[in-house]
Amino acid sequence: MNAFDLKSPILSLVEITKKFPGVIALNKVNFDVRAGEVHALLGENGAGKSTLMKVLAGKHQPNGGKIILGGEEQVFENPKQAKKSGIVLIHQEQSLVPGLSVAENIFLGSLPKKWGNRVDWKTLHAESTKILQRLKCSFSSRDLVSGLSIAKKQMVEIARALVFTPKVVVFDEPTASLTDHEKPVLYDIINTLREQGVAIVYISHRMDEIFHLSQRISVLRDGEYNGTLDTVDTNEDEVTRLMIGRSLELDHASKPKEFGENMLEVRHLTVDGVFEDVSFHVRKGEIVGMYGLVGAGRSEVAETLFGLRRPSAGDILLEGKVEHITSSHEAVARGIALVPEDRKDQGLILGMNCRDNMTLAGLRTVSSMGFMRAGTEKAVYDKYQQAMKIKTPGWRQKVGNLSGGNQQKIVIGKWLHTHPKLLILDEPTRGIDVGSKAEIHALIKELARSGYAVLVISSDMPEVLGVSNRIIAMYDGKVTAEFDGDSVTEDALVQAITGQYVSGSSEPEHQATA
Repeated sequence: MNAFDLKSPILSLVEITKKFPGVIALNKVNFDVRAGEVHALLGENGAGKSTLMKVLAGKHQPNGGKIILGGEEQVFENPKQAKKSGIVLIHQEQSLVPGLSVAENIFLGSLPKKWGNRVDWKTLHAESTKILQRLKCSFSSRDLVSGLSIAKKQMVEIARALVFTPKVVVFDEPTASLTDHEKPVLYDIINTLREQGVAIVYISHRMDEIFHLSQRISVLRDGEYNGTLDTVDTNEDEVTRLMIGRSLELDHASKPKEFGENMLEVRHLTVDGVFEDVSFHVRKGEIVGMYGLVGAGRSEVAETLFGLRRPSAGDILLEGKVEHITSSHEAVARGIALVPEDRKDQGLILGMNCRDNMTLAGLRTVSSMGFMRAGTEKAVYDKYQQAMKIKTPGWRQKVGNLSGGNQQKIVIGKWLHTHPKLLILDEPTRGIDVGSKAEIHALIKELARSGYAVLVISSDMPEVLGVSNRIIAMYDGKVTAEFDGDSVTEDALVQAITGQYVSGSSEPEHQATA
């Protein structure tokens, strides 16, 4: 326990209320955090967590309530005022400028200057390099953000917070895009900030992180405060009940067991410099998990199947026929659908309403002679909104205003409307709460029972173990092993995705054939 664990909070949010058109996002919510404390803020997607923190950071103006910082009431009209007062928000939705360098993004709005009000580029890159070294980043301060992976962009977001001397730092799903190598670095940074007396608000759906890092846990439910617990005195089941009103258990027994012929067969697929000699198959009615660390080549395999990358060698077979897929349009025409890892940038148009996003991948089915048929569009939206229990005030709601879980359901519904034969889901529950995650897992299993061939790419071991009939492990651009989803051990999986698996081990069902 450190010297900053005091009873009186450094920050208090008192009866905060925030209304949007058609919805009360926050209803008299109370929350506080102490200096040197990690206070976890939990709740389902749409519970109001991110909205509450955006009110704190000056991005949203509350309709009622008070913000008290250091004993004084504050009114933040914009993020710049909040940051100047010591409030730093590390966004779940990355807010970087792709066309600028890493250094320019880190110091955006506060670039070091020299004589004549010119940017001091030498100081800018020197200071940025220090921060990147502290975060153990492998990329340069001069690299363009547009060329970075999602995980590396998240590290740039975190680096921004370290430029200032903050009083309160809000981490909103900070590890959703980080690799297992990067997470311990983040934990060290958080502990260092605690030792310096910084108050940490930590939002995450990962219970292991919450119980590892936090001292207290507060729960929001449907925009209202639902209680605070001392971390040492509670458990995952109690926290889950506070969040969703019931306990959750992953139902391994509900996985489909009957499979048809091969829907997809991949033979010796290679993209030079990205992955090589990848072979596997997915049968009708089967869920195949593809597991590995970020950078193992999993997403790149999916992009190649979907026509976004050209293979250097190898074959892709659909229902036994070799296909040469050179574009996403050809992939869709052949019955392949891809739910991408980054739903906000690649899966949705955030400024467009829910109905129009739902029908985006199948415009020909809802149009006639170049004109959209509003009634048909609405019928498609209603079908999938009801089937997947998408929570929204109505079809006119902009999809950018929905929670992460409901956004993901919109993306899945969009592709189901194309009636695919092969459904590829890349990190289908990234940044999604436990309740929505369970619903999406149930949906994946139901789709497989309906005859879909499903390929699930995930970095979440419990997810892969919970939904997959078979698991393909990848490391450094290669398939290292194939496992039976019901009998594989966690140790065997870890060895396979870290390059430690030895051919001939008795644990895998069989080593993947080349």
